Amino acid sequence: MQVQRWLPLESNPDVMNQFLRQLGMCPSWQFVDVYGLDAELLGMVPQPVCAVLLLFPVTEKYELFRAEEEEKIKAEGKEVSSSVYFMKQTIGNACGTIGLIHAVANNRDKLNFEPDSALQKFLEDTWLMSPIEKAKYLEKDESIRVTHECSAQEGQTETPNINEKVDLHFIAFVHQQGYLYELDGCKISPVSHGQTSNETLLEDAIEVCKKFMQRDPNELRFTVIALSKA
Repeated sequence: MQVQRWLPLESNPDVMNQFLRQLGMCPSWQFVDVYGLDAELLGMVPQPVCAVLLLFPVTEKYELFRAEEEEKIKAEGKEVSSSVYFMKQTIGNACGTIGLIHAVANNRDKLNFEPDSALQKFLEDTWLMSPIEKAKYLEKDESIRVTHECSAQEGQTETPNINEKVDLHFIAFVHQQGYLYELDGCKISPVSHGQTSNETLLEDAIEVCKKFMQRDPNELRFTVIALSKA
């Protein structure tokens, strides 16, 4: 059976904000660029921050690390709060949209949606589903697919061919029940990175982002975006 493929979403806060507005999220929180990882530049990011997105290159070094991490999780298990909303990725190039859904779904208590909006309906319908059931539901959601397609063509870079191999990947970092979770639809489960809080989420997520960069010190293709109170 052929796997669905979408056009990749650009790591552009304007595109992401427009995408979420079209799906019915009110603009009281907005995605913004994180221009650097030192304290001074992090201080320029509007607070509070409720989610962080990382776009990174999928390299051999990363794949090796991911395989080792997965084996460790399978062997030792991983404590994950039942309040974490997590979905798998079964659609090619959909990691941007899944990253946005992870960011929004795990902050529903803070965000506002237009009544009967497509995004609110998706979250309500999928809330109690398993990670793979959520993924299958997304495959059939025309509102999100069409909005993603429109948004993927609105970025500043040239839209790639839908069948072109893309080696960049989006993941989300969120705070749930006092812990920092990495949410990646290509992993077997959420990954806990220890304790965090609403006040320290940005700094704590950045520390994990730095580890991604340290694994591939010759790579420059990293982008960090924060979901901030407007």
